[in-house]
Amino acid sequence: MTRFTTHFGFQSTAAEVIAGVDLTGRKAIVTGGAAGVGAETVRALAGAGAAVTMAVRRVDLAEPVAAELRRSASNQAIDIKALDLSDLRSVKAFTDAWEGPLDILVNNAGIMAVPELEKTPQGFELQFGTNFLGHFALTIGLYTALAAANGARVVSVSSTGHLFSPVIFDDLNFDFVPYTPIGAYGQSKTAAALLAVGITQRWADNGIRSNTLHPGAIATGLQKYTGGLKTPPDRRKTPEQGASTSVLLAASPLLQGTSGLYFEDCNEAQQVTKRPSDFTGGYAGYALDPENAERLWNLSMKLIS
Repeated sequence: MTRFTTHFGFQSTAAEVIAGVDLTGRKAIVTGGAAGVGAETVRALAGAGAAVTMAVRRVDLAEPVAAELRRSASNQAIDIKALDLSDLRSVKAFTDAWEGPLDILVNNAGIMAVPELEKTPQGFELQFGTNFLGHFALTIGLYTALAAANGARVVSVSSTGHLFSPVIFDDLNFDFVPYTPIGAYGQSKTAAALLAVGITQRWADNGIRSNTLHPGAIATGLQKYTGGLKTPPDRRKTPEQGASTSVLLAASPLLQGTSGLYFEDCNEAQQVTKRPSDFTGGYAGYALDPENAERLWNLSMKLIS
């Protein structure tokens, strides 16, 4: 099969990707929209005319960011709603309160390499519970709104970190397998990629499309437990560049009808058979495997019920 490619690439910014796109009348949600790649995603979508909800854990800290984004995007239709993805009660409160169709959902928020094994209020390993299961519950809870949009897009932010672990179906919470910070992160990001496949399998007939991506190596608060980026300087991106692939998948007409693929640098990534040691990226087959996606979806439905 021919790889999906665009004229954008590694150095492209979110502003370049969305240039000429009109999102007037569209509604979008960006989780973790108050910092880093999330804030730049909000800026780009709002700059194209969308009404954007920043779904964040700390509303107070998001307020000044939202004010700056409204000014820079020349769009007052940026609001803030509380959402703690690690707590399914918070997710349900958010989805229950949503009204009307939803055109774009960007599952962007995440945590990385938590040093010790921690659990969510519902007892799930913290990275899996936050990076994937919270987003899964959010997406499921917003299904009616997405279906009502007649062409909605769901963007799942994965990472090359997924190359460190498949989903460990028999021990999601590391009750038996020794916990490692990067292994748990890898599992959560593989699960995020599989969410895009699951949506494609189940919701394509309702006009809902979903793709997943690696945003690149960007210096943000995500690395607070890792001591900063380890990626060589020439492979690093600015937040504006890091948001480009998310924005491409969320809003570009180039992606019309495209679903279930893994992107990096604004192009479909290539499958690799082993984890690269040179920061070149790619995706593991297990992260887009239809059977894995089916198993994870069914299991997750039970976990959030």
